[in-house]
Amino acid sequence: MGSDTVRRTPEEAAKLGHPSYVWREGQERRLRLIRQWAKTEGARILVDGCGIGMYIHALQRYTPHVYGLDIDAKVLRVAGESLSLLCQAAGEALPFPDDTFDTVLSHEVIEHVMDDRQTVAEMVRVLKPGGRIVLFCPNRFYPFETHGHFWRGKYHFGNTPLINYLPDVLRNRLAPHVRAYTPWGLRDLFRDLPVRVVYHTQIFPGYDNIIARSPRLGRFVRGVTYALERTPLRILGLSHFLVVEKEGREE
Repeated sequence: MGSDTVRRTPEEAAKLGHPSYVWREGQERRLRLIRQWAKTEGARILVDGCGIGMYIHALQRYTPHVYGLDIDAKVLRVAGESLSLLCQAAGEALPFPDDTFDTVLSHEVIEHVMDDRQTVAEMVRVLKPGGRIVLFCPNRFYPFETHGHFWRGKYHFGNTPLINYLPDVLRNRLAPHVRAYTPWGLRDLFRDLPVRVVYHTQIFPGYDNIIARSPRLGRFVRGVTYALERTPLRILGLSHFLVVEKEGREE
């Protein structure tokens, strides 16, 4: 890509989040999960909230039919330097017909939208019967709020410990710009929609920054926390990984 970053004010970053600017092992692992649980080979895929297009580029290894959508014109300008199947729109009103896509990917996006229930309903609408939504989003039980916080009207970027463990009335005053989901709260978004949950777990980070600075320590932390994903302590993971399938089959 010709551009590596997108210039945003702190307020824009708080509202819209930061797209994936780099591709490392953590992202490659998430791609493997996507491929394990949803159709990618020759599939028609929508990356709902595509940012600068990192996951579009990765998925194009397997199919040319990868579409990207984002509400943010700044990131789409960067994505458009090397990608063509892009459009600017809100997740609450996807500009595609019903039953269009085999797979819809929502990667760390739903926590930022205005209406998460409507956004989920739109993803289901544009999905083909038998198709799957793959969704990553923040876990309320992760010990850090990774999107920063507000204090006395000023935004502070970075990881903030324990905010997500506060009652909603306090948590939402410190982090009104982003949601974090409990397992049952995330599943409830799909209530009364024609889908079934195929798989749901929590995953830990890739620790790529730590590994870059201290490879031995970073790989140790990665190994320990990845092992925790096979235990009930996965509930402390960074992100939910949820896969739902639309009811019915294509004729």
